[in-house]
Amino acid sequence: MYRSHNCGELNTSHINTEVTLSGWVQKSRDKGFIVWVDLRDRYGITQLVFDEERTSKELLELAQKLGREFVIQVKGTVIERASKNSNIPTGDIEILVSELNILNEALLPPFTIEDNTDGGEDIRMKYRYLDIRRNPVKDSLIFRAKVTQEVRNYLSNDGFIEVETPYLIKSTPEGARDFVVPSRMNEGEFYALPQSPQTFKQLLMVGGMDKYFQIVKCFRDEDLRADRQPEFTQIDCEMAFVEQEDILNVFEGLTRHLLKEVNGVEVEKFPRMLYDDAMRLYGNDKPDIRFGMEFGELNAITQHKDFGVFNNSELVVGIAVPGGNTYTRKEIDKLIDWVKRPQIGALGMVYCRVNDDGSFKSSVDKFYDQDDLAKWAEVTGAKAGDLICILSGDTNKVRAQLSALRMELAERLGLRDPKIFAPLWVIDFPLLELDEETGHYHAMHHPFTSPKPGQIELLDSKPGEVKANAYDLVLNGNEIGGGSIRIHDKATQAIMLKHLGFSDEEARAQFGFLMDAFEYGAPPHGGLAFGLDRLVAILGGQETIRDFIAFPKNNSGRDVMIDAPAPIDKEQLKELNLKLDLKS
Repeated sequence: MYRSHNCGELNTSHINTEVTLSGWVQKSRDKGFIVWVDLRDRYGITQLVFDEERTSKELLELAQKLGREFVIQVKGTVIERASKNSNIPTGDIEILVSELNILNEALLPPFTIEDNTDGGEDIRMKYRYLDIRRNPVKDSLIFRAKVTQEVRNYLSNDGFIEVETPYLIKSTPEGARDFVVPSRMNEGEFYALPQSPQTFKQLLMVGGMDKYFQIVKCFRDEDLRADRQPEFTQIDCEMAFVEQEDILNVFEGLTRHLLKEVNGVEVEKFPRMLYDDAMRLYGNDKPDIRFGMEFGELNAITQHKDFGVFNNSELVVGIAVPGGNTYTRKEIDKLIDWVKRPQIGALGMVYCRVNDDGSFKSSVDKFYDQDDLAKWAEVTGAKAGDLICILSGDTNKVRAQLSALRMELAERLGLRDPKIFAPLWVIDFPLLELDEETGHYHAMHHPFTSPKPGQIELLDSKPGEVKANAYDLVLNGNEIGGGSIRIHDKATQAIMLKHLGFSDEEARAQFGFLMDAFEYGAPPHGGLAFGLDRLVAILGGQETIRDFIAFPKNNSGRDVMIDAPAPIDKEQLKELNLKLDLKS
């Protein structure tokens, strides 16, 4: 038996108890005549003590040889600690060691195994197995396990059946690039790794499973960022004989359950917001509603005043920054530089101070008088002491730019408290999006999303106005889940694929199996998928997901720890009937 107790459970009730502990040496302090060692395992830290009065000379000398991250086993007696440490649960006791076994020596780690480490992200990713020993990463993985277990408990108790679907599937167009896998047994043919189990969960509904879920890996070959990985995990769910309201109620319940059980937070309200309103008021389809700063559209009161910048803009829009009148000119200039960065892309920013005495001072006073500026304040909701920030340009671009500025200002003002949770349903998305480069429409969600009832006729005449029977669940400015009511009959699915540019032959080749299934009595059905990585990070009070994934990839999609992806040898290529052409 390597241990009788773990390193986080002993306290004064165990005094005089003989124990066996195992773990890693966190650190040691050698005073010559006495050695203290902090022993760490997943559960905590326990202090060990070796001294010349109560410890044999040989044992003391062995203790003095211990280095950081040595794996050891000790036997000894729990005694009361003279200098107590209230910062750890075991701080009232220590172990007077009578036996020490070095189970494995260790090299000096390339960074300190501490909460606040001296290791940069690259070196920590290379030695991720060491990084996991640090409390922030270890606790994040334990937190993820707790969230996952609560999801399983809730859905299982609600009658959902967990079903696994295949990883080696057929490549179908779902928005992102597929990862493809060559088939040795089928020369010249390829599997694809699933971007989601979309068609399989619909087939499970045809199969009568009624309520399905799985916690499943999905794969998308797309550019990465802090909250995106090439492989990610979904809580994938589907239900038969449901309408939108049924699905929203079920997953509101799941989200309430997680917030209560994991975070101890009661949330009653899940507001609903139209997609069009989200774009108009916040500039994006996943608004953070923990704070205000709603957009005020200013076209009607800023244009035709001899200011060409506004007159030539499709949209003039502003936000009121609480207390922003305290910003110096230098600070405002820095804000202007911030929105002009290539990542944001604005050409400039107009501002207006709202003074305490009710007067206004604007960067465009030459063109607008006090009455004009008062209207700006009215539309944006600006009060005395605030600052109005205004951007202008093409509607879609300027909304995205002002949305980024709104989030940046909220971060600077401390308005994005990770302990406050503000969920929101965004509904009635457009069914189709226009690709401005090609002039063709593509599905905003996926080709199987149903249009809102009574709108399918608009596909021929006004395709851009058709609304989808789709919904996203937003939490603190992040989309944590999304789904839709699906198309469940062959005729409607054929119309949808036609409007997405598929010929009858292409539709048959890509989705014939699904179209055939619809002819055998497909029930009305719909579902939702949560992004587990992102959900866990937000519940854990963070924006980035990497620390909640055991072995994440970097921004280039590489696992620097195992050095993947990597070349394969010529024999493997020959078996797969593949030749590489890397000249281009």
